[in-house]
Amino acid sequence: MANEQSGAANTANNSAGPQSSAQKSLAQRSRWRVVDIVVAAVLGVAVGVVFWAWSALYGPVSIAFAAFPPLGGLYGGGWLIAGVIGGLVIRKPGAALFCELIAAAVEGVLGTHFGMTVLLSGLVQGLGAEFGFALFRYRRFNLPPALLAGALAGAAMGLNDNLISNVAWEFSWKVLYFGFAVVSGMVIAGLVSWLITRGLARTGALANLASRRAAGEPAF
Repeated sequence: MANEQSGAANTANNSAGPQSSAQKSLAQRSRWRVVDIVVAAVLGVAVGVVFWAWSALYGPVSIAFAAFPPLGGLYGGGWLIAGVIGGLVIRKPGAALFCELIAAAVEGVLGTHFGMTVLLSGLVQGLGAEFGFALFRYRRFNLPPALLAGALAGAAMGLNDNLISNVAWEFSWKVLYFGFAVVSGMVIAGLVSWLITRGLARTGALANLASRRAAGEPAF
C-alpha cells in the first residue's frame, strides 16, 4: 500500500512538474523589468509627439474628406501606433495600453484641438491593441498579431468616436467609419508598427529587450 501511495505521489509530482515550469516561464515573460518600463515610457513620449503632429495635420487633411466624413476613419490609424508598437517592442502584458496612454497624455499636454479627451481615446484604443496581443497569449509578436492588434485598436477607436463624436450621423455612415477605422488600424498601426519594430531591431536598439531578434523572425 505504501509503495502504491508513493508511486501515485511521484506520478502526481511528475504531471505537475511541466505545468509548474510552464507557469514559471509565463510569469518570467510577464514580469516587467526597469529597462522595459524605461523603454516603454520613451516610446510613449516619442509617439506622443507624432500624435500631436498627426492631430495638427488633421484640420488640413479633413478638407479632403469633407464631402464624405466617414472617410476620416482612414486617417485614424496614426493615433493607434503607440499601442501596437509598444506591444511589439516590450512584449509584456499591459505594454500596449501603457504606451498608448503615455502617448495620448503627451499629445494632450502639447496641445490639441481634441483637448484632454485624447486620454479617453488612448485608454480605449490601448485596450483594443492589448486585447489583440492577449488573444495570442503574448507568445507571438509577428505580423498576424500586429495586424490583429491594429485592427482591434481601430475597432475601439471607431466605436468610441461613433458614440461620442459621430452621434448625429446616419447609421450607414457610422458603419462605414467603423470599417475604415479598422482598415486604417491594420495598415497604419499594425503593418507600419511591425516594420518599424523590425527596423529598430536591426539597429541594435532593442538589444536588451525580448524583441531584439524581431528583424530575423518570420512574418507568419
